[in-house]
Amino acid sequence: MKKFLALARVSSREQEREGFSLDVQEDALRRYADRNGGTLIKLYRIAETASKKDERKVFKELIAFAKVHAKELAGLLFYKVDRAARNLFDYVELERLESEYGVPFISVSQPTDSTPAGRMQRRMLASMASFYTEQQAVDVREGQARRVKGGLFIGLAPYGYRNIRKDGRGLIEVHPENAAKVRRIFELYAYHGHTLDSLVQKLADESLTFTTATPRFTRSKVHAILRDRAYIGEVRYGEEWLPGSHPPLIDRALWDRVQALLGQKVYRAHQLTFGSELITCTHCGRAITGEIITKKTTGKEYAYYRCSGYNAPGHPRDRVSEAALDRQVVAMFERMVVTPDVQDWFLMVLRARTQAVREESMLQHDELTRQISSIEAQKDKLVNLRLADEIDAATFSKKNTELRDRTAQAQVQLDALGRGRAEHAEIAVQVFELSQNFVAQWVKARPEAKRQILDLVCLNLKLNGASLCPTMRKPFDLTAEGLNLAKHRGDKI
Repeated sequence: MKKFLALARVSSREQEREGFSLDVQEDALRRYADRNGGTLIKLYRIAETASKKDERKVFKELIAFAKVHAKELAGLLFYKVDRAARNLFDYVELERLESEYGVPFISVSQPTDSTPAGRMQRRMLASMASFYTEQQAVDVREGQARRVKGGLFIGLAPYGYRNIRKDGRGLIEVHPENAAKVRRIFELYAYHGHTLDSLVQKLADESLTFTTATPRFTRSKVHAILRDRAYIGEVRYGEEWLPGSHPPLIDRALWDRVQALLGQKVYRAHQLTFGSELITCTHCGRAITGEIITKKTTGKEYAYYRCSGYNAPGHPRDRVSEAALDRQVVAMFERMVVTPDVQDWFLMVLRARTQAVREESMLQHDELTRQISSIEAQKDKLVNLRLADEIDAATFSKKNTELRDRTAQAQVQLDALGRGRAEHAEIAVQVFELSQNFVAQWVKARPEAKRQILDLVCLNLKLNGASLCPTMRKPFDLTAEGLNLAKHRGDKI
């Protein structure tokens, strides 16, 4: 009995247009083998859902199998020539099987002779199939480009929108429930001091679900939402972002604030007071990480901290509780308590330093203003180049988006500068005042408030075994060491 090898291939569009499926092809291939006194020893199938990578893998397996079993094969069967190969490179491989390995190329619905004329006919059909495939790809890209330039999405709508059909066109509209969730995510991250992880937990606490099948938002999903420019009314095409026809879910000011926060890597791995790179290990320099352990007997939670290199060979196996670190921080602030007359003098010096901070802020303000003016000049020049047709639309769109983002980032920094630096100096005064009655305040403070206080007072924190070793910022280093008024110089610290 003759042995045949076969390949069936179809895409969804071709199946719809030409009315044949993989099953139709398989039946035709088996009937051919039966009529010619043979059988199919192996049938390869490439379905409409196959990716290019999977399609190439199947084709390579077919070629490799045919070469190994060439002497046993009576032919390589295909339904039509254009089912055999989508490009001329693949077709050449099939002709090599015939000429070098003696495996005949057989198209069951388009029979051709194994003669020069027959091979020429097959090559013409293969060329037509290759042309059709290439032209179809061009048509699809052009159609996608027209759709995006019209402000429409190519595929599935982003979370917060939904796909609809209207007058035969694929459009999107705002999804009432999911859009509200997107706005809430941006609001929480921008104005409520959340990290990505604490934001995920906050969404769960508020009973906001991602989908019915996947109720909980994940960190990666939240981050993707916060980075998606679709929510300010833009559509992505390749590496470009173009104006969309859909309504934005958030305004540009909120978007710019969130991007500035993400760019500054404000998010933390968790909300433990002493975790997420606040403290480093004196042994290896790695970050100290925290973990919450729940006692099975009581259900009570306890926070412990250890080096992220805890399991490295030769590393000390030290672990310290949050309560122990709290006690060390309280002891540090107790050492900062001074007499009332020293308090007055110290506050006077801090307020004097505030003036220096304001002067530095003015210099930064002038530099940011200069940058914004420079970017605006570049945008004007870019528009002139486009009007003169010296750059194409794609280049203009890409550069214009880049300049627009740079302007927005500089403006956010400018807005924050006037408030931030002056507020920072004023907070320093408040923290000093707080430090004089710190023990009671520390116990009541939330983790994020504690972290901010430590960041203001300490230049860095290191953990040596179970001992917290702070390096104090100026001028708090003096109060921590104890002030000696006999050594001060007027209003200088």
